[in-house]
Amino acid sequence: MNAVELINKLDAGALDPELARVLGAEPAAAHARALSVARELRELYAPEGRAGIFSGPGRTEIGGNHTDHQHGHVLCGSVNLDVLAAAALNGTQTVRLKSAGYDPIEVDLDDLAPRESEYGATAGLVRGVAAGVKGLGFAISGFDACCVSTVLSGSGLSSSAAFEVLVGNILNELCCEGKLDPVTIAKIGQYAENVYFGKPCGLMDQMGSSVGGAVAIDFADPENPVVTPVSCDFAASGHALCIVDTRSDHADLTGDYAAITREMAAVAAHFGKKWLRQVPEADFRAAIPALRAECGDRAVLRAMHFYADDRRAVLEAEALQRGDFGGFLRLVNESGLSSETVLQNIWSPVRPEKQAVTLALALGREILAGRGAIRVHGGGFAGTVQAFVPEDLVPSFKAGIESVFGAGACHILRIRPVGGAAVV
Repeated sequence: MNAVELINKLDAGALDPELARVLGAEPAAAHARALSVARELRELYAPEGRAGIFSGPGRTEIGGNHTDHQHGHVLCGSVNLDVLAAAALNGTQTVRLKSAGYDPIEVDLDDLAPRESEYGATAGLVRGVAAGVKGLGFAISGFDACCVSTVLSGSGLSSSAAFEVLVGNILNELCCEGKLDPVTIAKIGQYAENVYFGKPCGLMDQMGSSVGGAVAIDFADPENPVVTPVSCDFAASGHALCIVDTRSDHADLTGDYAAITREMAAVAAHFGKKWLRQVPEADFRAAIPALRAECGDRAVLRAMHFYADDRRAVLEAEALQRGDFGGFLRLVNESGLSSETVLQNIWSPVRPEKQAVTLALALGREILAGRGAIRVHGGGFAGTVQAFVPEDLVPSFKAGIESVFGAGACHILRIRPVGGAAVV
């Protein structure tokens, strides 16, 4: 269908059930968002080619903090916040895209070389995803798109991965006949983020967004990750999944993120390996005296965190599968303590006066008073905290957090069963 036909179907409510199912949202809210971007697409670009509605969800890291880039295990899930777009082929070799609140961009698909000037920019992600799809042998064509996002930038829910997955699904549906599977789309997204966006990252963000639901992932072979669905209903266990946005500044933190990868890799290199997953823990433990002199104490500590959190990610998934929610919460708290004291990624040593994540963790623990669980969420240093809050404490937790970090800082989320998708 073209854009006009899409709008007519949306307007009539014919697509509401599918929208609500995929987006994990109330039908009225899903209807309003989809119809809004479809109308904007028609008014701004008036494309005549095949059109659809597409979604790339945010993701939450549940277990395995900074384990993916060392080919370890993670537990993650897509959430009911997303980047939603109406898109249509435009008959050119140019992508024209308008995101709500931002200036329109254009990307020439005949020039897909990385540009340093696009590091950190939306255009870089579009160019990178297009290059990744083309590199797999698909003929790609230009499209017009209008987007709106509920995944706030810098929220720790990986807005960049959600956008990469969104663009991957647009190209997959409009140019690739749906032949790209979710894992391939995730790999393309990681490639775009690393090479075209200038941000070092593992594959967990994109996998969590692309695959959908809660999943345990083993990255021993990143080209063929083992993905296992995990039964996960936090509400049924009497807890709410809360993400606290500390609204702290992510600027100039790339070096802090990169140092974790670099220091873990330096420990692996001592054994002639590239990744810690390739080094038996017993060998690492025996070599700690030499590693302290060669790599420094912080690198040793970060390697210790990797081995422990890699195990915990597996145990957390197993606990959820067998319905042991108390055991799961205990592991989450252990992971959070390890991230704070061993991995050391809750504040930047470059800016010790900025410790919003540390403050959020301290306040959250006071409110929880030994119940539930709380930990740093995602990359760390700034950004967000994740908490599993008993339902009777949700009002006081939300009020206490927002009294310090502002209204709307505490998001109560659900795991979305569907990942990146061509909704219509």
